[in-house]
Amino acid sequence: MRALVHENGGLHMKEMEMQKPGGSEVVVKLKAAGLNRRDLAIPGRRKESEEALILGSDGAGIIEEIGKNVIDVNVGDEVIINPSLRWVQNSEAPPKEFDILGMPDHGTFAEKIVISEDQVEPKPAYMSWEEAAAFPLAALTGYRAMFTKGDLRKTDTVFIPGAGGGVATYLIAFAKNIGARVITTSRSEEKREKARKLGADVVIDTADDWDEKLSNETVDMVIDSNGKATFHRSLSILKKGGKFVTFGATTEDTVAFDLRAFFYGQYKLIGSTMGCREELIAALEHAEEYQLQPVVDRIFSLDQSLDALSYLEEGKQFGKVIIRIA
Repeated sequence: MRALVHENGGLHMKEMEMQKPGGSEVVVKLKAAGLNRRDLAIPGRRKESEEALILGSDGAGIIEEIGKNVIDVNVGDEVIINPSLRWVQNSEAPPKEFDILGMPDHGTFAEKIVISEDQVEPKPAYMSWEEAAAFPLAALTGYRAMFTKGDLRKTDTVFIPGAGGGVATYLIAFAKNIGARVITTSRSEEKREKARKLGADVVIDTADDWDEKLSNETVDMVIDSNGKATFHRSLSILKKGGKFVTFGATTEDTVAFDLRAFFYGQYKLIGSTMGCREELIAALEHAEEYQLQPVVDRIFSLDQSLDALSYLEEGKQFGKVIIRIA
């Protein structure tokens, strides 16, 4: 089968041997795969590793073959891939055995994948293959950050800097679905307009003075994955006693801040990472209830996978970048 692999320090298309499913495994013939910024970081983390690894954490497809012990999945089922490996039940933090699909396990940028039957969920019938492939990692990450960790309520106002990211589009949709007020930012006027159409109540330019622009707002929660670039600006507009939820650091990991001002402000700093199977199921139920449409920015073919990664690295997308697999 054809796949995009990282091997000997580089990325290229390669014919990979198709493995037979084990007793509790299934073979999924993939129809589409979703890109994440994680896919950009993995080559740097693996460096000159000689072993070929198929990248990709998100995918959707049709069950083509099942192992002899598979119980709940049948050949022909339309499914999405759960990228959260070995984390089933909700807990305060992931278990030690937790991993994300796409490293060290082979991922979804391929024609097929062999995976445990516990790692697939029914594809929402109303979603296209591309929309379904856009859902798992980003929606799961956003759902846990917003609801499990942040406990957002419909009476709250939430601030989400960076409207164009895949997770951000889900955060905006989730919050609006339950009736919360949403404030977001972008440097791009085009992205700001798209955020308004998605339902954001207040959309400002990233270059604006946030304190001035939001002086009449009471921000109950910040959900920020940018790291150092926006940490202090986001914290400055959060109400005293408010929640600051972070699940990423796309700019820089290390942030220095005034601890005394922080504890006098009674702020709550909350970390979040991905999510478990229970939360993915809850996110899918939420999507079904509100007929949530995942935001797909651009679709590439499997042969264009390297172009898709380059496009994602440019950061011009609004929503998810997808690989359609013939």
